[in-house]
Amino acid sequence: MWKPPERIKYKPIDDLWPSREDAAASRLFSPISVGSITLSQRTWVPAMVPWRSNEEGEVTADVLDWYRRFAVGRPGAIVIEATGIRDVPSGPLLRIGDDRYIEGLTKLVDTIRAASGGQTKVFIQLIDFLTIRKRPDRQKYLERFLDVTDRHAQALDMPGASTAEVRETIQGLNDDQLQTVLSAKEWEDLSFGYRQRVTDTQLDEIAQLPQRLPTLFADAARRAEQAGFDGVELHYAHAYTMASFLSASNVRDDGYGGSASARVRLPLEVYRAVRSATDRDFVVGCRFLTDEICAAGSGLDDALFFAEQFASAGMDFLSFSRGGKFDDAKQPKVGWAAYPYTGQSGYECMPSFISDDFGPFGRNVDPVALIRQRLRSESLQTPCIMAGGMHTFCQAESILERGQADIVGFARQALADPDWFEKVRGGFGDQVILCRYSNYCEGLDQKHKQVTCELWDRKELDADEQAEQVVMSHDGKRRLIAPLWKRAISNPSD
Repeated sequence: MWKPPERIKYKPIDDLWPSREDAAASRLFSPISVGSITLSQRTWVPAMVPWRSNEEGEVTADVLDWYRRFAVGRPGAIVIEATGIRDVPSGPLLRIGDDRYIEGLTKLVDTIRAASGGQTKVFIQLIDFLTIRKRPDRQKYLERFLDVTDRHAQALDMPGASTAEVRETIQGLNDDQLQTVLSAKEWEDLSFGYRQRVTDTQLDEIAQLPQRLPTLFADAARRAEQAGFDGVELHYAHAYTMASFLSASNVRDDGYGGSASARVRLPLEVYRAVRSATDRDFVVGCRFLTDEICAAGSGLDDALFFAEQFASAGMDFLSFSRGGKFDDAKQPKVGWAAYPYTGQSGYECMPSFISDDFGPFGRNVDPVALIRQRLRSESLQTPCIMAGGMHTFCQAESILERGQADIVGFARQALADPDWFEKVRGGFGDQVILCRYSNYCEGLDQKHKQVTCELWDRKELDADEQAEQVVMSHDGKRRLIAPLWKRAISNPSD
């Protein structure tokens, strides 16, 4: 992953923790309305993909265990991981692209409600993504995958040569020579792996996305409502389809690209289709970027415009992230796919303890605060959800006190300690396990391994009698779920 050149090492902020009485009187642990429902507290676990499903995208026992563990901590809301709206193979990623998934998703909702004592609201993040393939072996690509044409023959000054002769000559070129013969797209396919873009409108499936996606998202939302979710979060962030329509790099000329108003057209059409397919009491919001952190991408001005459009259209909440794009991703190894969290934009999405003068904590606070301020100036009261490097009570409470956000999301911190919410609310903040921001979890995600946390995945595994009671990862090296909190009484208010 990209690291800032300053390479300053930070430790987690270790603020004072509130007593139970102080927590009860805080904004963080006060209720808030989101659409038609009320969260018991302003804490939020954002969507994180843990790779616990199977090749069919089903709710497995591991999926149930994963979300049950978060629910025991009783946050205000949990957003289920990015869940594919198409019924297509996508590895061990959850899917919602067919009615057959409803039964398993219903069980997931029931599991979370039971584990949280009904205190935690449950949303599911709906995602669409385009085709991306692994970086090919050079020889194999040139022998089998490259479509040799007259253009290549002309570039090599081989008029009249057979396809086989041209291909053989191409295979003998060094990289510098090869780059002058291949098109920019062919060179990228060789160097990074094939990847579709929303601007590839020469492909019928890409050209037809504006006609197909509203129905796909609406059908997925209908299934989510049937399964008992409180609402859906439309995934308009990072490197995926809907974010790519919002991006300034979207230059489609069919009315869905170019200007900001054209780029937001499809996301609004998707939202309206979802709204029409579900009951009005069903919560519908989205997650999008305050800044793409890419030279050709969208910035804060775009985000301000998009936020106004989404809020005016009636979205029930807006959740914010930043970065996480393919545009500046590092070149993958042969046999690996490009990963959108390896460049500078990826760092901004998941900064580590090695950082710059600003540090890894709260890098999205100021942009979200400006967006919320803009909405309120237009009398738009849509709740705004802040996330990114949040791990202490004082951080979160000060953000709410200053009106910079309405709800605070804890992602990596919730992974490090799923009991954060119960510990802090009960006056046991000194027992919180603080995330180190080493991005150990991100490294597992990049390899599509079952995501765990280094702070607990080896805990209690050395004793045989303990290990026998623990569900292990596929490789047998790590526990899959954080140990349950063994409350130690240390607060006189308890």
